[in-house]
Amino acid sequence: MKRFSLKSCLLPLICITFSACVSETTANTTANVVSNDTSVEAEEAQLTYILPAPELDGDVSVEKALTNRRSHRQFQNKSISMEHLSQILWAAYGITSPRPEPNLRGGLRTAPSAGATYPLEIYVVAGNVEGLEPGVYRYISEEHKLVKIVSGDVRDELTEAALGQRMISAAPVTVFYSAIFERTTDRYGDRGIYYIYIELGHSAQNVYLQAEALQLGTCAIGAFTDERVREILNLPENEVPLYLMPIGHIENGS
Repeated sequence: MKRFSLKSCLLPLICITFSACVSETTANTTANVVSNDTSVEAEEAQLTYILPAPELDGDVSVEKALTNRRSHRQFQNKSISMEHLSQILWAAYGITSPRPEPNLRGGLRTAPSAGATYPLEIYVVAGNVEGLEPGVYRYISEEHKLVKIVSGDVRDELTEAALGQRMISAAPVTVFYSAIFERTTDRYGDRGIYYIYIELGHSAQNVYLQAEALQLGTCAIGAFTDERVREILNLPENEVPLYLMPIGHIENGS
């Protein structure tokens, strides 16, 4: 089927994974570095981090987070913790009700999905996260873990691909969304295209609210060069780039 990009669909609903296991645990970082992917398909070992378990009862009410939610474009030169990154990823697309059905890929999640098809894929572009090597990581919701797919800090390259929006290079981490459209359109046809963008909005708003609850800031970005982003993040051909959300400690007054 024809692939769609965010910029080609005018939708008003959004403006928007060697052998031994090694554990690294410090007072500030509870993530474990575990065994690397040894599948036949893997050309090289993939460093994997098991994320800390998310908190399920925070100190900030939904109402307070909604009241204070804003887009923030200026960030302090300060790292974020693995715990905070874990919480944000869980809020975005984490498993809330484990299920055995293979098509659910782990279970029901924090964001609603048409027919529970879950077309979104989430990546972390890490530059300054405590206990996490700089690089690009795929978030695996069903195991709440990160798998490195690109080594090194690519924030500057990603900034250029996003038309020079400096908040990406300034933020310690950026959450990136892509989608595998066929997961949804195979069931719903072209109408599924709408459902995917609606789902993106659900998940991204969760990120906004969770960031606010953690006293962090973010700003959703839809303006970028698709093919350059695909190259920088080493995206599979069947994934469509959708959204960038730089996240960090807010610069006062921003």
